[in-house]
Amino acid sequence: MQQNLKNIGWKRIVIKVGSALIAPHRDGCSSQYLLSIANFIVRCRASGIQVVLVSSGSVAAGAHLFNNVDNSSMTVKKAMAAAGQSEMMATWDRLFDFNTAQVLLTHADLRNRDRFESVRDTLTALLQNDILPIVNENDTVTTDKLKVGDNDNLSAMVASAAYADALIICSDIDGLYTANPHEDKSATLIPDVMRIDPEIYAMAGGATSDVGTGGMKTKVQAAEKAVSHGINTYIVNGFSEATFNTLLQGGNPGTLFHAIETPMQDQSHWMKHTTKAQGELVVEDTFAMQKQSDDLITPQDLVNVIGDFSAGEVVLLRKENGDKLAKVKSNYSSCLLNFVAEQDNDDLSEKLHDSAAPILSEQYVSLSN
Repeated sequence: MQQNLKNIGWKRIVIKVGSALIAPHRDGCSSQYLLSIANFIVRCRASGIQVVLVSSGSVAAGAHLFNNVDNSSMTVKKAMAAAGQSEMMATWDRLFDFNTAQVLLTHADLRNRDRFESVRDTLTALLQNDILPIVNENDTVTTDKLKVGDNDNLSAMVASAAYADALIICSDIDGLYTANPHEDKSATLIPDVMRIDPEIYAMAGGATSDVGTGGMKTKVQAAEKAVSHGINTYIVNGFSEATFNTLLQGGNPGTLFHAIETPMQDQSHWMKHTTKAQGELVVEDTFAMQKQSDDLITPQDLVNVIGDFSAGEVVLLRKENGDKLAKVKSNYSSCLLNFVAEQDNDDLSEKLHDSAAPILSEQYVSLSN
């Protein structure tokens, strides 16, 4: 099996394990389904493949410790996450005879380029010292503005940060089907996806587990992020030991989303798939981006400014009809740009246009087809 793994060509992989595998009955962590996953990780490491584990489950693991409380309360869920995280880490530690490291992230750690690079450096240092990073979203401190929201997409962001060769996302079904197999008995498994398009998204249903937060749609979203970075992505059944035996033999037990032939450049990928737009700059429907110009837009182009953002944050540039043009770093705050957009004074616009910095940074990624 080790020879088969070497033939795959993996040097570094990310495997994502969800709450339903960690705490299937919401009465604490269980090793019932984790033993085969842990064995797979051990065998990969024995073959010289570095592994990063993205593990959900802190809220589900800590839920049983809170009785007679409002489980829908965000405050209580954060407390569950705080209590369950230590139990989850202890469970993984019991399954391994090597060192592990806890890495808790929020989206703020990933959408800021300096912090993203810091996360990358930390993961690299841990792997170089033969330590297994175990990553989870820091649910104890996240807010709507700071959270990724699901560990499927988090795992894709981590895979790109780690320069992984493959991302393995564990699900409660064998992979992507033509329809939800729990509802449509005629649904068939799709073994290979060469291109992710609206038809593929249409096949992805909602969540089938009442424990986790992700469904098939978030897994396809994660796959789209990963394959555009050159990372082959598998969606597999994490409840089946046969899944991991097949992977160890170099096979495909579920759905393999094939990496695109020409991956996006790292900076562009980060801006498109990891950053979250903190506001919007709206231009007229007739607007055309001047890619050869130093200024993507001028003050006269601005129709509206939406949201509250600071200078240096990423914003969405779109037309009035809703067409998305690009994600770009703004060199000015929403307060100043709102003021400019509301003025009819050409002199004011010219002063801003002639200032040291254009409205938008040169760092941008096009979203238009």
